[in-house]
Amino acid sequence: MEEPILVESIRYADVCQGCGGEAQLCGVQALVGQELRWDVESTCPACGFGLAVCGGDLPEELRGRLLSEHGRAILRVPPPPSNAATMRVLRAELGIGLDAVRAVLEQILSGQYTGTLPEMELLARKLRASGIEAAASRQ
Repeated sequence: MEEPILVESIRYADVCQGCGGEAQLCGVQALVGQELRWDVESTCPACGFGLAVCGGDLPEELRGRLLSEHGRAILRVPPPPSNAATMRVLRAELGIGLDAVRAVLEQILSGQYTGTLPEMELLARKLRASGIEAAASRQ
């Protein structure tokens, strides 16, 4: 069964790149299957300038706005997990070394590992696919 799409979005105003007026922006981060996607669309009611940007890593500004608007989500893995299996998944998904993955696992087990809901749900899906009980939820 395919996992549902998970979307977080925000609306905000910023300076129009076309005329310097106030543009309306909509930013989105989505988890589609096993892939994180994002985009920001900008439209200016004054001059009609429009722009859409997407792809690559989630910009820190958009991530910060999403966290501010929606709050942090937490990754929960009930103890005792299979530390070796959990660490393998985390290393593969986060692209980090052994020392860093130990620190991340400690944060997860102590309820301190947080991010956007799509980010945490992606890790939870990857862990569940490896047979590890995991869930993402708001703090």
